Amino acid sequence: MITQRLLAGGIDRRILITVAILCGFAVLVPVLHLAFPPSSAFHVPNYLVTLVGKYLTYALLALALDLVWGFCGILSLGHGAFFALGGYAMGMYLMRQIGDRGVYGNPTLPDFMVFLNYKELPWFWYGFDQFWFAAIMIVLVPGALAFVFGWFAFRSRVTGVYLSIITQALTYALLLAFFRNDMGFGGNNGLTDFKDILGFNVQAPATRAALFAASAIALSLGLLITAAITKSKYGKLMIAVRDAESRTRFIGWRPENIKLFAFTLSAVMAGIAGALYVPQVGIINPGEFAPANSIEVVVWTAVGGRGTLVGPVVGALLANGGKSWFTGVLPEFWLFALGGLFVGVTLFLPKGIVGTWDAWQTSRRDAAERRRTEALTQDGEPPTMPTPGSKPASARSASRPDDGLAGGAEPQPAE
Repeated sequence: MITQRLLAGGIDRRILITVAILCGFAVLVPVLHLAFPPSSAFHVPNYLVTLVGKYLTYALLALALDLVWGFCGILSLGHGAFFALGGYAMGMYLMRQIGDRGVYGNPTLPDFMVFLNYKELPWFWYGFDQFWFAAIMIVLVPGALAFVFGWFAFRSRVTGVYLSIITQALTYALLLAFFRNDMGFGGNNGLTDFKDILGFNVQAPATRAALFAASAIALSLGLLITAAITKSKYGKLMIAVRDAESRTRFIGWRPENIKLFAFTLSAVMAGIAGALYVPQVGIINPGEFAPANSIEVVVWTAVGGRGTLVGPVVGALLANGGKSWFTGVLPEFWLFALGGLFVGVTLFLPKGIVGTWDAWQTSRRDAAERRRTEALTQDGEPPTMPTPGSKPASARSASRPDDGLAGGAEPQPAE
């Protein structure tokens, strides 16, 4: 159904190519990681599988932000909150899988609860010993928070910088709450020391490879879903809300409903990204709620090109790859480099990498069309507007041959 929607709306080949590349990596990297010994030149080491898998979850988070910022004009500075909530839901499931293998050997209570003298498991931890329940919470918790927040914010017609500040305040409030030990989420240390996921050792190479493949597939599905939405009638309404919200309301649409749907779906995507992130890095703590993390996601999206779907994926992979390299060479200067990157892109590539490429390609096509039009005008044939279904002027011959027969059949255009 998604493929039909994409083809009907005029699929961007760039998205299909990106999805094909991701699916290829989802198969190729696990094979190279598992089938070849570490001594082989074709072997992909364990640390690289985990590192790139983490980058793919960041790319999904950036794609989620692009859906609301690039197409609805909602600059959210709190998307890290939805990412962290999905991560905590997965972390709670992984903690329940430890059982009596923890430091204190308690079959029910995680180690941090035993250390803090909890007598019984808090009610909101019930059900997280089952993966299906955790999967529902991964989607439901970020989505419900985004829905409630958006319901009040959008119906109060909070827009622009005011909405951005409120989203940042939301994630900061969650940061302070999760730092408290009495919240029941591990306090400052968070959740860690995971053992199993779905009965498989979380540290095993096969599990690492499977998590990498799941991240690549999730990002591919995210691209297809967002492309289907943005190319549909609803996507046109999102752009209308972004560019002229008052006019959209004037002609009878409800911009708050349009923004609420996009914001909720974006939060769900961010939560899924967080859930895939946690078992790969092995920890989730309140630091993931830090407003700086959400701002960094905005930088990735801007660098790649907001409103392009593929751009945020490119920006997240490039920025985080550069971060890994830069922090190894000059770790104390990474934040300056990130800030310089954002300022440089804003000044010289305001549409981002992919957006600037698109603009350059469009200008080349326009220039070529102008040259063809000028050539036709100089040859004595006035330029005409193409009719629907007709070929462009460039596909027609500049001159028609005379067959010398009066009343004969009109010569056909040269193919």
